[in-house]
Order: sequence, then structure tokens, then C-alpha cells
Amino acid sequence: MATILWFRRDLRLADNPALVTAVERAASCDDEVVPLFVADPALWRPSAAPRVAYLTRSLRALDESLGGRLVVRHGTPSEVLPAVAREVAAAAVHVTAATEPYGRRRDDAVERALDVPLVATGSPYAVAPGRLTTQAGTPYQVFTPFRAAWLDHGWHAPARQPQDVRWAQVRSDGIPDEPTTDVRLPAAGERAARARWSAYVQDGLERYGTERDRPDIDGTSRLSVPLKYGELHPRTLLADLAAFGPDVATFRSQLAWREFHADVLWHHPGAARSSLREVVPPDAWDPGDAAFDAWAAGRTGYPIVDAGMRQLRALGWVHNRVRMVVASFLVKDLHVRWQRGARYFMERLVDGDVAQNQLNWQWVAGTGRDAAPYVRVFNPVTQGERFDPDGSYVREWVPELRQVPGRAVHRPWTLGRAAPPDYPPPIVDHAAERRIALDDFRRGPV
Repeated sequence: MATILWFRRDLRLADNPALVTAVERAASCDDEVVPLFVADPALWRPSAAPRVAYLTRSLRALDESLGGRLVVRHGTPSEVLPAVAREVAAAAVHVTAATEPYGRRRDDAVERALDVPLVATGSPYAVAPGRLTTQAGTPYQVFTPFRAAWLDHGWHAPARQPQDVRWAQVRSDGIPDEPTTDVRLPAAGERAARARWSAYVQDGLERYGTERDRPDIDGTSRLSVPLKYGELHPRTLLADLAAFGPDVATFRSQLAWREFHADVLWHHPGAARSSLREVVPPDAWDPGDAAFDAWAAGRTGYPIVDAGMRQLRALGWVHNRVRMVVASFLVKDLHVRWQRGARYFMERLVDGDVAQNQLNWQWVAGTGRDAAPYVRVFNPVTQGERFDPDGSYVREWVPELRQVPGRAVHRPWTLGRAAPPDYPPPIVDHAAERRIALDDFRRGPV
């Protein structure tokens, strides 16, 4: 007999409640534990190359921590899990609960196909989506009261890491080949994630509140990638934050935003593709092919927008403040539907996560929960001047502007003959497009 631990968005051994439950179950029956990962073509094929490349590296790191015993099988989970369960005479399959729409459908199909229990323990979040409701028993619509309830609810202490686990030796199809990508990927795996967090706690955490909006400063933790793959659990971070004073409240709030978005998607799975509310009339949207292509290529003529889109192409990651700026520019200056931008981000981001990506795009577009004031239109020039005051972020990612000194880099079209000849002029007039966007909001149903 054996017990299967099916890894998904929990590619770690520390603070893994599903692992603890599986090991305890196996020990009580003198079983071995089969550490299984299923290379699901439904997720593998359409995924962006940067994410798949990172995932293969994370799986190799997990395999190393398991002494080379990670079992990888290729195929549809509803077919693979019953086959492996029969092969190893499994008494149960243990998992971390899935919360996103596809994962919930997948697990329902696997549970129907299995002849043994599918046991879900824990979730990828400190507080499982769907657990918090208002006093009326309804989902939270606004972030601030959700955060208050989330803080009041609290979370369990990190799960202990089992020792001397009897890992089974079972045939593996092998980790799929890593796809080619020109994205500069960060170090993958649980050990690298913990090292990144430890370094940030020592050197950056207490400055987060003042530096987090500055893309020219390495002031954020860059843990969105490890959190997406479960190389770290947010509960681990929250436990470490407890040792600090009120200075870390802003960082804690950002974790709460992740959990709010996951909660919204739990209650409204259609939000992955559809607006939660319509805020402008249908004729407000422009197909915007040429404009979209300029935006995606980082050739809009607005330096902070172009720097962000080029950072995205190079790193598969972009600073959160800049994500908001480039998203606002696409939706409210170019009048392109948020879904098209969200899809492009999911093709490029290493940390591409359905709940966080789609709901953040909806926040910017004004179509999501807690999107007030939904009429906000980010000014790409003043955003650059405020958050990249010396222009160093723009000069890093837009080489055509590296000879432009200081704040002038955010308004290169004002330099006259000194303007760089190989950098395009603005493709739209922001002031004019802002007026159009506001007029569209006034004509809309909200």
C-alpha cells in the first residue's frame, strides 16, 4: 500500500499541510509516500514559455530535495491519478485544495474517477477563498472590510516539516523538456525562494512602505513568482511579519489583496474572462490592433509605459506600479478591452496567476470589485515623474533615451531638435483620450 501526495501549486516541503497529512496517514499504515506531479497538457500546452520554463526548473529543484524521487507522469489528471493509484495500491490521494476555476473542475473530475478518497488539506492562501463572509453571509465586495475580517480571522501557524519520510521509488516519465525562452528567469525552487525572502527581511522589508512604488529601486520582495508556484506559502511570510512592528502593515496588506482577489474569483469564476460590471457602453471599445501592437512592443512614445512593456518582455515580470500604469494606458488611453491586455500579460508573465492578473486588470479598468474610483485615468507622464523621479528606470529599459538627462526623459517630445530621433512621438494625446474615457464613463450604465 502507498499514499499519494499530488503536487500542484505547492512545490515545497516546508509549511505544506497536505504533506503533513499524507505522511501521518502513511505512517499510521506503514505505507510509503508517492510524490507525484502530473504534467497536464491542458495547462502545459497553452501556457507561456516563460512560465513553463520556470516550472520545469522548480520541478527539478523539488526533485532534488526529494532525493530524485519525484514521480512525473504526463497526461490528463482524471486518467493519470486513477492509473497511478491502482499501480501503487494507494489508499488515498492527498492534495492542497484548488481554488481557481480550472483547478476546481479538474479536481471534481479526478475525484469522480478515483476509487479512493481525494483528501484536500489547506489551500494556497492564508485564509481559504470563500471562508470569509459579511455578517449577512454574503461575499465581500470591498477590499477594506475584507482586509479587516481577514486580519481578525487570522491563520494557523506554519505547518511543521515531517522528518524521515519514506518516499516511494516509482517509475517516472521524467520532467518535460524546458522550452526555449529569451526571458531572464529568476532562480527557481523552494530553497531559492526562502533565500530571497530571508534577504529581503534583512535588507528591504522595513523600507517597503516608502519604496514599493518606485520601479527605479529594488524595493519589492519579488516573491510573486514563488507564491504563484507555492515555493513559499503566504502563511510563512505572515508568521515572519509578526516579529515586526506596524511598519510592515503595508506589506501585509498586499498579501491581503492577493487573498481578496482569490476570494472574488472563488465566488465569481466567470471573472477570469468577463467583467464583473460594465462601466462604459459597448461602442467605447476600439479593436486597436495597431495601437495594441505599439503598446505590446513598448513603442507608444510614453517612456514609463514603454519601459514597463520592455521589462515585461525581458523578465516576464514588471513592477506593480508600472503594471497599473501600462494597463490604464491600454484600457483608458487606447480604449482596448481589458481582456486583451490580461491575455497578453498571461502569455508573458512568469508569475501569471488567473486571480491576481485578471482581477488586477479589472481593478484598473473599473469593472471589478473595489475599483472605485473607477473613472481614475493614470497620467503616464506624471506617474513617471513621481515614481521614477530621476528617470533611471526609463533609461534602463528604453536605450533610445539613455542620453536624455533627469526628469526630461519622461517628456522627450518637448526637447525639440534634441529629441532622440529613434524614439517615437506619443501615439495619442493623453489629455484628449482622458476626456474621451471620462465621457464614456458618463455614458455608461454605472
